[in-house]
Amino acid sequence: PSAARAQSPAPAPAAPAPRPAARPADVATPDAVIAALYDVISGPAGQARDWDRLRSLFAPGARMVPVLPRGEGGFAAVQLSPDDYIRRSGEMLTRFGFTERELARRTERFGNVVHAWSSYEGRFTAPGAPRAEPLRGINSIQLTSDGARWYVLSITWEAERPGLTIPPEYLRPAP
Repeated sequence: PSAARAQSPAPAPAAPAPRPAARPADVATPDAVIAALYDVISGPAGQARDWDRLRSLFAPGARMVPVLPRGEGGFAAVQLSPDDYIRRSGEMLTRFGFTERELARRTERFGNVVHAWSSYEGRFTAPGAPRAEPLRGINSIQLTSDGARWYVLSITWEAERPGLTIPPEYLRPAP
């Protein structure tokens, strides 16, 4: 028998928080879900966010995936659950205030599957925030419907940086 088989199993990951019931208006259409996503993370410094509302927008197993530069070069797609995102960013959004708004959207739909390219602009609003200038980028949002409501399956996003700016076609509504 190998030593690997003799070791005890790795501890199970922390169980996700129970998914609360969604507000019917938040999940009635893809547009409503996307509006709720932007609304729930936005607010002034000191205002707690409604993290149960955020959780309610996502399907079980959904992912939030920022694409970030790595210190040693290249990029990494960081796989987060909604709860991981809340643990990672929630306190900072509340402490420094943050507002994010949609600049433009391009949407494609086939039946109960929707893909939206949602260009955004976000900004921290309190003094001492980690960044004073606006932060812009694109969210790639995948949604699905079970016939009763819409769910976010995944959001992948990347922010602008030197050498990468939002193309003009993603800053105006699709025809």
